[in-house]
Amino acid sequence: MRRYSASSELAPPSSAPRRDWQTIRSLLPYLAGYKARVALALACLIGAKVANLGVPIVMKRIVDGLVSMRQLTALGRAANDPAIVLAGGIGLLVVAYAVVRLSTSLFTELREILFSKVTESAVRELALKVFRHLHSLSLRFHLERQTGGMSRDIERGTRGIQQLISYSLYSILPTLVEVGLVLGFFIVKYEAYYAIVALVALVVYIVFTVKVTEWRTHLRRAMNELDSRANSRAIDSLLNYETVKYFGNEAWEAQRYDENLKRFRAAAIKSQNSLSLLNFGQQTIIGTALVFILWRATSGVMAGRLTLGDLVLINTFMLQLYIPLNFLGVVYRELKQALTDMDRMFTLLGAEREIPDEPGAQALAVRGAELEFRHVSFGYEAARQILYDVSFTIAAGTTTAVVGASGSGKSTLARLLFRFYDLERASGGSIRIDGQDIRDVTQDSLRQAIGIVPQDTVLFNDTIYYNIAYGRPTATREEVVAAARAAHIHDFIEGLPKGYETPVGERGLKLSGGEKQRVAIARTLLKNPPILVFDEATSALDSRSERAIQAELDQIARGRTTLVIAHRLSTVVHAHQIIVMEHGRIVERGTHAQLLAAGGAFAQMWALQQQRAVRDMGSGEQHDGVLRQAAD
Repeated sequence: MRRYSASSELAPPSSAPRRDWQTIRSLLPYLAGYKARVALALACLIGAKVANLGVPIVMKRIVDGLVSMRQLTALGRAANDPAIVLAGGIGLLVVAYAVVRLSTSLFTELREILFSKVTESAVRELALKVFRHLHSLSLRFHLERQTGGMSRDIERGTRGIQQLISYSLYSILPTLVEVGLVLGFFIVKYEAYYAIVALVALVVYIVFTVKVTEWRTHLRRAMNELDSRANSRAIDSLLNYETVKYFGNEAWEAQRYDENLKRFRAAAIKSQNSLSLLNFGQQTIIGTALVFILWRATSGVMAGRLTLGDLVLINTFMLQLYIPLNFLGVVYRELKQALTDMDRMFTLLGAEREIPDEPGAQALAVRGAELEFRHVSFGYEAARQILYDVSFTIAAGTTTAVVGASGSGKSTLARLLFRFYDLERASGGSIRIDGQDIRDVTQDSLRQAIGIVPQDTVLFNDTIYYNIAYGRPTATREEVVAAARAAHIHDFIEGLPKGYETPVGERGLKLSGGEKQRVAIARTLLKNPPILVFDEATSALDSRSERAIQAELDQIARGRTTLVIAHRLSTVVHAHQIIVMEHGRIVERGTHAQLLAAGGAFAQMWALQQQRAVRDMGSGEQHDGVLRQAAD
């Protein structure tokens, strides 16, 4: 019997946060295909910073030129004096200043244009990979997850990728390049004092920012957890809107949602308070460095070692460093938050498939579509065994019905057939189609060969046409309409104002239970598989519709291998074989006539259902009589 323990697939995404470098390394393969664009973008980045370095240098020349002109004019020089004319080149310097600043903007925008495709392509590839991976995970994984929380994890993760790439290329790297250029300029043009003070301030600033941000990271992670929990609670409540209304629990749902919001508010307040502490500390470090540097530069101007232009240049350089350096703290915080968000998405991507295809698995080769359950024992959990040594064969082109009380294991057979769960090979049990163990073939080919009409039909929030065509998306409109006719729903659809383009609403809630089930039948008919599974396919229909559709299902099942899981015994009278299950075991098998003649469990179930049918019919006749008397 298959038993399960906690696996990596079921581990909560936040149980073991990865290191930041692991998250970054996971992202690099998605950028590797754009090396040329990355190189050009980096070249534009360096060009922009070199041009930006020239801005204060040109401004220094302008200031010094203006000072020289005032001094020469004060000495009474004529306007055509060579010295005055030389200083008059300030006009050209102003033009040069504009050109240098424009060049900075040009290189910056070119960098954005070159790298935008890289960022968006990486986000698209990764989001698509996560989406496909989630579809490849087992039913158990999705039953133990809240879809709203997962969708937020993916949303924040993709946004985190954009932030990581954007901030790394547009903020961190440019700032580091600019810091290197400025420090080198200070050393070459002036003295090492300015470079040392700026470098010490930079190191202290970075260390302080990193330490405080690391301390704040757990607050961000807690906010994410509470945000996902509140969102999951809201989505779950809205998806079950009718249930909430049935029991009048709107206030209860609002209270539960508000409790999550209160916890999120408390975490958000703590995060904001720590952010204020970080910002004040950063401003203190930068302000102290500016005092030391400007004091030294001002003293140099007063002593005659520096010009007024030099003071302006040094101050401008420090402001140019100050602005991105101040932003660097914000960027680092955003990067840490982005890495935290990406961590959850990459953890989802790293969840192992509980039911992978075997290495070298071949596509299922369907010949006659004989279906065999051989010594099948299974349990969803170690302490909850569902099936005990179940064995039966459905000959190709015949119909076998499985009946029994709720909880006897009937629907589990369908789940095992679709490989939503797998049998342990060590148990010796297997499910075979034309002699092929379904564990040895690809899951795609297996599911293509089987069609199912489930008991609980859930439709996409789209049109009726889309939901029927989902059985075979490449089908023509004529084929879709033919499937609807076969399911006895075409006339109903044509009677709607929008016909086949009518939206069915969230999970198909705009349709009745019977209408949804007919859409599911039409969808399966369109798929046209060699093996059919009807899991209580007519349970949501009224008696008249049930008889009409049951006759159609009997017609459809001819020539196909069909497994019918039923509670109403009247729907399986014509089955070639009827399997009776109790508590996960087969207790009887045979045709309808044989089982009635045996006088066992099936005969008792038949008698009870017949009595109930007669009683319901009598109640209906009595009700009609009351109505007639009232009318008289």
